[in-house]
Amino acid sequence: MSRIRALVVAFVAAGVLAGTGTGASAVAASRFDDGSFETPRVSANSFQTVSAGGSIGPWQVTSGSVDQIGAGYWQAAEGDQSVDLSGTTGGTVSQTFTTVPGKRYTVTYSLAGNPGFGPAVKTGKVLVDGQNFQDFTFDTTGKSTTNMGYVTREVSFVATGTTTTLAFASTTNTAAGPVLDDVRVRECDPCPSC
Repeated sequence: MSRIRALVVAFVAAGVLAGTGTGASAVAASRFDDGSFETPRVSANSFQTVSAGGSIGPWQVTSGSVDQIGAGYWQAAEGDQSVDLSGTTGGTVSQTFTTVPGKRYTVTYSLAGNPGFGPAVKTGKVLVDGQNFQDFTFDTTGKSTTNMGYVTREVSFVATGTTTTLAFASTTNTAAGPVLDDVRVRECDPCPSC
């Protein structure tokens, strides 16, 4: 497994050095990283709004805006920080990482919702290379900043190229949307569902 990963990283690095990679995604492509939105650190008990064109560590904000939530603002599913996918309006975060064409990957993520403002039901979707792979909803009724009620969701895809872009988008166009944390990607060979 580590030998394959090393070969893929070496291949991507060689392409960048040879000038075959174009754009930020070619340079940024590496292993999937920071699924808990821990970088950069946000001041405790606060948040920062990041608009389209900005980034949260290896994640790019590709539309609208999102809020990166600091430690103590509300309960995180893993680590200290999380992301509200609706900043001032619905937003999208994405990350491009290396994959092996034809291999199946499983994505798991923790989902909750901003309990501070309506609507009670937050909605969004998971996209792989721009294609909608899963719609999601989360009902914040009875939830609070100390009891977010995270649920774990899962989606699988088969890689079609040497890089894949995973994105999470809010379809709740208010300043309080679905909350995302603890995103994990693993190569699945074989997958339990296969």
